[in-house]
Amino acid sequence: MDFNLNEEQKLLVETIRSMGERENFKQLAMEIDAKAEFPHHLMKKFADMDLLGMTLSPEYGGGGAPAINAILAIEELAKFSPMIAAPVFESNVGAVRVIDLFGTEEQKRAIIPGVCRGELSVSVCMTEPEAGSDLTSLKTFVVEDGDDLILNGQKVFVTGGGEASHYLVYTRFGDTPGYKGIGGIIVEAGMPGFSFGKQEEFMGLRGMPSCDLIFEDVRVPKKNVVLPAGEFSKLMLTFDIERCGNAAMCLGVAGGALEEAKAYAMERKAFGRPICEFQDVQFMIVDMAMKLEAARLLVYRAACGAGQGLPSVYEASLAKCFANEMVVEVTNAAMLVFGGYGYSRDFPVERMARDAKAWRVAGGTVQMLRITLASFLFGRRFDQRPGR
Repeated sequence: MDFNLNEEQKLLVETIRSMGERENFKQLAMEIDAKAEFPHHLMKKFADMDLLGMTLSPEYGGGGAPAINAILAIEELAKFSPMIAAPVFESNVGAVRVIDLFGTEEQKRAIIPGVCRGELSVSVCMTEPEAGSDLTSLKTFVVEDGDDLILNGQKVFVTGGGEASHYLVYTRFGDTPGYKGIGGIIVEAGMPGFSFGKQEEFMGLRGMPSCDLIFEDVRVPKKNVVLPAGEFSKLMLTFDIERCGNAAMCLGVAGGALEEAKAYAMERKAFGRPICEFQDVQFMIVDMAMKLEAARLLVYRAACGAGQGLPSVYEASLAKCFANEMVVEVTNAAMLVFGGYGYSRDFPVERMARDAKAWRVAGGTVQMLRITLASFLFGRRFDQRPGR
């Protein structure tokens, strides 16, 4: 498979890099982290650059580009900060892709154009207090009532919670047990009975809205059903697109840390010469680059294999798992290159190291990804429930 970028992709990367340098995204990244405020002002800028919804269907305002283009954009922006890359992530590999692929004509026309203009956003709502890795144990449920569904339950750790305009809620239809009873519905902000918990405060990814969602007899029209009960497998297949985006965030953070470490190693002097002349520092930098390049090949393979459709579960899981661990190793090494300054908030690698740790949990833990990969390698499913 050819991983060389075409001219359009090279221009995309260079345009984003130039914009980031021109508008001092490095400084913006520090301000976002210090204030823990999401950069809403970037939405219109990114929309004007056609970065929002670049992979969505053209008939609804999207760009119709292959998944790899969004991955490239996310990676380049995440070199400055995952918060700066977040609007491109959510509008291309987030929950809106489920609507683009499986939603009704009415749903697509109501939501996708607004997402591409930066006016609307869609958050995915999966995790519950007692259902994280084991999504088949979801307790949030809907029951039919005429032309409506009545939704009750709670979701936790919802990225975009309290800020998004629409929420794709994974829910159980009635009392059907296991994955066969799970589907997806759209809940709009402001619906009676739909409320938010307090905003979370995390170690890293400061500025990313995240909170609990509480549903108390929320009346949702049946026309808001994206995937009915029994379509859980489709929900999870589209989730692998998001996992590629998660891995692209890791590439960006690690790439940013590598650039900072190289520049510092050429400037910082010890014993009368730049520390880049010491073999141990050279080896650390080289190891960082090798790990990053290996992860990049895995991520690009998964994204290129997806084309404009769905990625391979195996390839997406492999890429995310490796990239999740790689970014922690690379940012930790970058801190060592900086020495004591690497632990200071005056330098970006401290923030990068904090941001790096989130991705091993978000979008599926590395432990669950390994279980998925083992199932492929052994050709059988491994049930984690006791007594199975």
